[in-house]
Amino acid sequence: MRLITAGESHGRALVGVIEGLPAGITINEERINADLARRQEGYGRGGRMKIETDKVEVLSGMIGGKTIASPLAFTIKNRDYENWIPYMDPFTGEVDKKALTAVRPGHADLSGIIKYGFGPNARPVLERASARETTTRVAAGSVCRQALEAIGVTITGRTLVIGGVGDESKWHDTIRAARLDGDTLGGCVEITVHGMPVGVGSYVQYDRKLDAALAMHMMSINAVKAVEVGLGREFGYLRGSEAHDEIFPDGRKTNRAGGIEGGMSNGEDIVLTLTFKPIPTLVRGLRTVDVKTGEPVTAANERSDVCVVESAAVVVAESVAAYAVLDEILKTFGGDTLDELKSRVEERRAHARR
Repeated sequence: MRLITAGESHGRALVGVIEGLPAGITINEERINADLARRQEGYGRGGRMKIETDKVEVLSGMIGGKTIASPLAFTIKNRDYENWIPYMDPFTGEVDKKALTAVRPGHADLSGIIKYGFGPNARPVLERASARETTTRVAAGSVCRQALEAIGVTITGRTLVIGGVGDESKWHDTIRAARLDGDTLGGCVEITVHGMPVGVGSYVQYDRKLDAALAMHMMSINAVKAVEVGLGREFGYLRGSEAHDEIFPDGRKTNRAGGIEGGMSNGEDIVLTLTFKPIPTLVRGLRTVDVKTGEPVTAANERSDVCVVESAAVVVAESVAAYAVLDEILKTFGGDTLDELKSRVEERRAHARR
């Protein structure tokens, strides 16, 4: 399975194509839109959320609410594009009239203009590097989540920490204080995959390991700087007798490994913890250099969020996990139709119970 995304933050639309979905998966459009709405929620979101109301439009790959095995293509319109046509039109846009030259520390701005030769204007960089791209992956992940549910696999997520604070009752106060300071916050999100069949992934080659694949996908999410499986970095402080999940006739009593051993799912819940860095666009700005003049300046302030960890980061991480998990399940079990896939997964589950 493969997902291709396209589109700029202030371009005409966002585009996604999912190739390799089995035929016969029932997809509910409103569920996709509900996940897109979740991505726009949360205390600490910025002004862009007041402009956009994201809705998916499926162009191909489905008939009558079911996948037909051909590539599933969809778009999500950017309502704000109407205000950006003079700068972002694919043929007549004059992007230099919206130039960003005070490049932002922590963002793709500086490296991007050097890599792609955009000169003293980071606008073409930030338009694609923007977390707006995750909108497409939420829509794609919602499709994959519905496929997973049909074979008994579900995904849930929750926020653990915001700005170093683990007490949920204090999160809004913490975000409010950062907003007043013109600052931003990161945090930690936990993702759990329930119902994973045993043996997804493989130990026989490094690039077939399930934890490696999941880590790659999770790290591809904007602002994620660390991914932990199970106890993660806590393993570095434990003895082996404290770290591993003993096996009994009726199964395991603990899940410190986070559902993955030897690069394969072991039948327990898969548990991932993601750490998001603070958003690099600050109202008060950080010290930087203007790439046009070479002079020290304060970094540019594009319209941005204070914190996305309370809600948006959760649904984005759930969605990316859904795509990654379905992709790995299809690699292991195959199947041109949902019925074929479902029967093979059920056969594996029955074998694991024997």
